[in-house]
Amino acid sequence: MNKTSYTNLAKIWEYVEDRAFSRQSPDLNEVRSAVEREGMPQGSAAQAELLCLLVHLTGASSIIAIGTASVVETLQLIAGLEGRGQLTAVDSSTQGIALIRKLFAGLSDRTQTTLRAVNAPVGTYLPRLNAGDYDLIVVSGDASNYAPAFEHASRVLGEHGVIVFTDVMALEDPHANGGVVNPADRGDKAVAMRGLLDTVQSDERFDATLTPSGTGLLIAVKR
Repeated sequence: MNKTSYTNLAKIWEYVEDRAFSRQSPDLNEVRSAVEREGMPQGSAAQAELLCLLVHLTGASSIIAIGTASVVETLQLIAGLEGRGQLTAVDSSTQGIALIRKLFAGLSDRTQTTLRAVNAPVGTYLPRLNAGDYDLIVVSGDASNYAPAFEHASRVLGEHGVIVFTDVMALEDPHANGGVVNPADRGDKAVAMRGLLDTVQSDERFDATLTPSGTGLLIAVKR
């Protein structure tokens, strides 16, 4: 690909993102702005919209959202459930879990979906769950969330369950220096994501693909 092709790809990404952002509800835009004022930047609107669609495509009714500072994505997952099933948000940080509990309290009278917020490290919480009880896991946030989530995914997910990793290119990391695509970036997130890509895409228990949505979306389906 030449320079013009890469420029066009950047314009396409911007167009898709702007279009997805314009489709967000006023309530969701208000939440995005409020959370970002709290110092927690939110990810791509197009990526969040894709996650909502993925709930429909998979027929998921039991979801785990790990790294709940990604509030917009969590709300889009809830929207995808359309008042059914359950969503469990897992976050080890005090600030993150307080934020999601506040949001869930505001949603309690507006949805029949069971919403749970759990303040615990991923590697501590997932081993407690029953095998095969979940349809979809979405992982975001700190680098430390990703490997433990995948370690337990095969047991926790049911047949043809899906695990999705956001920001696989490590561009949302405030300390990123180019992320995964820059070999010189040796930040925690970039290093973790390079290892994650190799681990997930070579695991014979899953079929996986990396997509350029948002800042990189890795989707793996349990065989």
